[in-house]
Amino acid sequence: MEDYNVVVHGRRNAALFAWPWENLGHFKYLLYGPFFAKFMYSLVWRKSWEDVWCLHILALCALRGFVHQLWSSHTNMLFFNRPKRVYRRGVDFEQIDKEWHWDNFLLLQAIMAAIVYLSFPSLANLPIWDARGVICCVALHIGLSEPLYYLMHRLLHTRELFPLYHWLHHQSKVPHPFTAGSATFLEHLLLCVIVGIPTLGTVFLGYGSVIILYSYVLVFDFLRCLGLSNVEIMPCGLFEAVPLLKYLIYSPTYHSLHHMDMRTNFCLFMPLYDMLGKTINSLSWDLQREIKSRTNERAPDFVFLAHVVDIMSSLHSPFVFRSFSSIPFSSRLFLLPVWPLGVVAMMIMWLKSKTFLFSFYHLKGRLHQTWAVPRYGFQYFLPFATQGINKQIEQAILRADKLGTKVISLAALNKNEGLNGGGTLFVSKHPNLKVRVVHGNTLTAAVILNNIPGDVSEVFLTGSTSKLGRAIALYLARRHVRVLMLTKSRERFLKIQREAGEECQKFLVQVAKYQAAEHCKTWIIGKWSSPGEQRWAPSGTHFHQFVVPPIIPFRRDCTYGKLAAMKLPKDVEGLGSCEYSMGRGVVHACHAGGVVHFLQGWTHHEVGAIDVDQIDVVWKAALKHGLEPL
Repeated sequence: MEDYNVVVHGRRNAALFAWPWENLGHFKYLLYGPFFAKFMYSLVWRKSWEDVWCLHILALCALRGFVHQLWSSHTNMLFFNRPKRVYRRGVDFEQIDKEWHWDNFLLLQAIMAAIVYLSFPSLANLPIWDARGVICCVALHIGLSEPLYYLMHRLLHTRELFPLYHWLHHQSKVPHPFTAGSATFLEHLLLCVIVGIPTLGTVFLGYGSVIILYSYVLVFDFLRCLGLSNVEIMPCGLFEAVPLLKYLIYSPTYHSLHHMDMRTNFCLFMPLYDMLGKTINSLSWDLQREIKSRTNERAPDFVFLAHVVDIMSSLHSPFVFRSFSSIPFSSRLFLLPVWPLGVVAMMIMWLKSKTFLFSFYHLKGRLHQTWAVPRYGFQYFLPFATQGINKQIEQAILRADKLGTKVISLAALNKNEGLNGGGTLFVSKHPNLKVRVVHGNTLTAAVILNNIPGDVSEVFLTGSTSKLGRAIALYLARRHVRVLMLTKSRERFLKIQREAGEECQKFLVQVAKYQAAEHCKTWIIGKWSSPGEQRWAPSGTHFHQFVVPPIIPFRRDCTYGKLAAMKLPKDVEGLGSCEYSMGRGVVHACHAGGVVHFLQGWTHHEVGAIDVDQIDVVWKAALKHGLEPL
């Protein structure tokens, strides 16, 4: 056996390495079409159920996909199982892309099943149930499938075959249920034999039934997902009470150790064969016991406290659809069938829920987590809901303080001025907080301002008396840029103008209507703007914006900037989900602002009004730590 301590990048040109439909992308699902067409033709035109086997194949594929999806959701529910994770790293974008077509094996086995049926038409006459088939199927699995898989797996780890085929499976750094499907075409052809021995063997021995076929295949997938789930759920007490049991069924820890030490733990589901082959990892059950005894996980160094935007975007979660959450959010048709489930989840969270762990990544050896307040955007504007929301935020801050977190950054509406004064409420109420509370708006202002070309002499600013609007207006006035501040409040305008100093006050101009900006080509939008209001902008205008949600780009003759954001440093690890509509590795500027606050080791709270003098300081610090402007 070759000692592979590091997963290697093998060859991709070996025979039967690639999938035949690899270049079809998502169009591969059209290959299921003939199954449905054949069944419908037989049912509608022939008035016969003779091709119901096609429906069985489709139904079984759907159920198998559902089993994998349920396990994926369970694995990614960090708020539920994080202390029980075997690998503590996160699944990154590279691994998600590699496993994107994890379900290729379902299509392969559907085609193989069709070939078998067409070769043996008598399979159409199987009874619904035959109890004798259970014993027969289990015996064939234990006696043939398990040892055959063990031998095959060991062969795939030899010096000759590993660099040709099996390296692809082990390239997944963190086991995940979808990793089960991440292998070469040849390996899954061999797996068809492993699955076929108990199922077809039972049929040919005369004990086959429809329920046996369904049950064996679904249990097979369930156990494969169990082993690759990276979450230890098997009870140690059961193994201790019945020692023989630990040789009859493996655990997530047991199989994860195979990915850590590829010289051990080769079995399919039964460690018995590793015992016979003397390849059991001696740490298998000790490590399982250690993981099961964990009650707490490492405390985060930095927390970004987010909230749900709306029902549709709530489905953009790793524990809903992992692949979808790894790309920027946009409404998709496939989300409509599960939208009602999103509504139910919203009601449950509204009635009884607390802030939960949503995602995590590591940066410069430090643990960064995103927590989510279980409230949706519209709830922040309900007067009767504000007290409850502030209580959720306050409890999250106190929890972070107790854990020893250094910085907690408030996202979007969690720092709304009308809600809690941009975080001032919590700092005033708890003056002895060790955790630093940060709204991150200083960096948000810096990102917006650094996107404005240096030769701009005039801008039009809406939301001009808000926290961000005030800081942007004062900063630009210092640069001798004329700022048309849209506001009907003379009092609030004069208050900001007085802050500018005598030399700069003349650059701040109050306007009451959008028509005042009909000749200005730089608009900074901090308040929702309708199509009628946008039409006053001259052709060629660029809309910078810090309004949430961002305005709809109605003007084709103008350009629209996205919400302020920055790209995390390149050494970020374990990041596998996108932050709302941001690109991969990109976070909102307020999130980035909290990261900078933490990396700099600043000990002050950043709440309330933005300190204009700190805008350039924070911007330079962000660049110093490797954050990149878009």
